[in-house]
Amino acid sequence: MIDTHSHIYGEEFDEDRSSVVERARQAGVEAILLPNINMDSIRPMLNLCSEHPGFCYPMMGLHPEDVRDDYSKVLDMMYKELNSAGNRYVAIGEVGLDFYWDETYRSQQIEAFERQVCWARDFNLPLVIHTRSAHRELMDVMERHRNDALTGIFHCFGGTQEEAEELLTFEGFVLGIGGVVTYKKSTLPNVLRNVPLERIVLETDAPYLAPMPHRGKRNESAFVADTMKRIAEIYEMEPSEVDKVTTATAKRLFRLP
Repeated sequence: MIDTHSHIYGEEFDEDRSSVVERARQAGVEAILLPNINMDSIRPMLNLCSEHPGFCYPMMGLHPEDVRDDYSKVLDMMYKELNSAGNRYVAIGEVGLDFYWDETYRSQQIEAFERQVCWARDFNLPLVIHTRSAHRELMDVMERHRNDALTGIFHCFGGTQEEAEELLTFEGFVLGIGGVVTYKKSTLPNVLRNVPLERIVLETDAPYLAPMPHRGKRNESAFVADTMKRIAEIYEMEPSEVDKVTTATAKRLFRLP
């Protein structure tokens, strides 16, 4: 298994981070991919990758909820880091649009997202895209880049069948599926029955959205196994086959060994 989206570099894991990594290994996780969110998260993220080379991999991006008045300056600094010699970044992420709580920085979010989409194109890296209450705006940006041969993940997908179909018209993209799929009232199982297994990858979004039976607790990368088991039930196949297919997709997408 590969956890394609985990924030275990965050302060929520300061007391037991080594144990969290070890539990992930014991659960069968082969790699953990770490999306950046702002300038402050870069150093702890890179430190974790240095401590676990070949297991933890970093991304570079500005999370939409961290877009503020200084976003352009922040993006300039991130671009410089991304363009530095010998950088280890495997994707542009976590980027996107989020108008769920606040639309104060709506235009700035769209501009920041557009710039980072261009990074993915120019550096030939996959995108890891966060979207909440912004599907139409996301599609508007993506349509402008439909011919740019982009690849990536629509992270934490929880939308409708129609939205899944629309997103997957971008052939280089897959849906990131996490703990929400295990919730009793989730509509995702019905949606996924119409999505080829090859078009999804596993993720936790740790420390958020822990799957059943851990719901309400801090999420961690080891719990990706619970999501995998639920997906196996939905697709009516063995968990080992879901593991094989989703791992191969993640390795191809992020060019992992």
